[in-house]
Amino acid sequence: MIPLDKVKDLVIKHDSLEKELSTGSIDPKTFAQKSKEYSDLGNIIIFAREYLKFDQDQKDLEQILNDKSSDGEMKNLAEKELEVLKEKKTSYTTKLKVFLLPKDEDDNKNAIVEIRAGTGGLEASLFCADLFRMYEKVCSKKKWKLDIISISKSEAGGFKEVIFSVSGSDIYSYLKYESGVHRVQRVPTTETQGRVHTSAATVAVLPEAEEVDIQIKDSDLRIDVFRSGGPGGQSVNTTDSAVRITHLPTGVVVSQQDEKSQHKNKAKALKILRSRVYEAEKRKKDQERADNRKSQIGTGDRSERIRTYNFPQGRVTDHRINLTLHKLDEFLSGEIHEEMNESLRLKEQDLKLKNL
Repeated sequence: MIPLDKVKDLVIKHDSLEKELSTGSIDPKTFAQKSKEYSDLGNIIIFAREYLKFDQDQKDLEQILNDKSSDGEMKNLAEKELEVLKEKKTSYTTKLKVFLLPKDEDDNKNAIVEIRAGTGGLEASLFCADLFRMYEKVCSKKKWKLDIISISKSEAGGFKEVIFSVSGSDIYSYLKYESGVHRVQRVPTTETQGRVHTSAATVAVLPEAEEVDIQIKDSDLRIDVFRSGGPGGQSVNTTDSAVRITHLPTGVVVSQQDEKSQHKNKAKALKILRSRVYEAEKRKKDQERADNRKSQIGTGDRSERIRTYNFPQGRVTDHRINLTLHKLDEFLSGEIHEEMNESLRLKEQDLKLKNL
């Protein structure tokens, strides 16, 4: 159950913002901030208003059922309505819990996602491509913008590595649960005896850091330029357009050679570098607050196995919450990804509540 006071506060806040925004007397910066808040509340307000009516609606229906003067048909209708009402209440409670989940300070940021083929050779690179296509479909479904930053292809349409950025609304709050080792179990097309092979890919989701989030001095960078070509290069250029940037204080190194322009490669490399350095700082702070880390499941170690995709059994299992969905095809096509994500968010909320 969610305390009614918390739900009433959402309705009061929504109505108050609506009045404030309609006056037109707010400065542009505050207006943008309050509009975002109003828009976020708009996604949940209908459920909040309905939730506040549930108890009274339930009492009214139970009164009909307990009233000896009610005829059989009326009681049957009331019974069906009560069943629907209880299902709605369970569903709305879930939605409100997710909305009231304490927010990570990076939740509203865009994200940079890095997928790399792990153990398993060619099969791992094919799985890396499958994961990329899955995220592509999730982004399309949610109307998020996906931009490929760099891609390194392998044989048979697989990827050794793909790095892309995702922008839109509250991206990191959704995608952060994807960080870790994703394991696949399936029979490769080259396998003549039908044996199931296990391979893996790692996914790292970084909050995209802006210049205001982390200051990187030019003096802390070593920039090397070299000739593009080989894995990841789209063509062998006659100019030194590829860029390698080293952040000297942390040792973080980023190479970029997908673009033919050195300027564009440098801009892309800096974007990744800034996010990696920011994430390293974030991890350091999380480690310092170790007790708090135990209440989070969305920013775990990327070497931890988080999910198994089993093709022969048509199932996907998330090991952090012991949830198995026997709908692997729908999951990979982005159709039921939300179902898994919502369960992860709720589990994290439960952990946070227990930790308080």
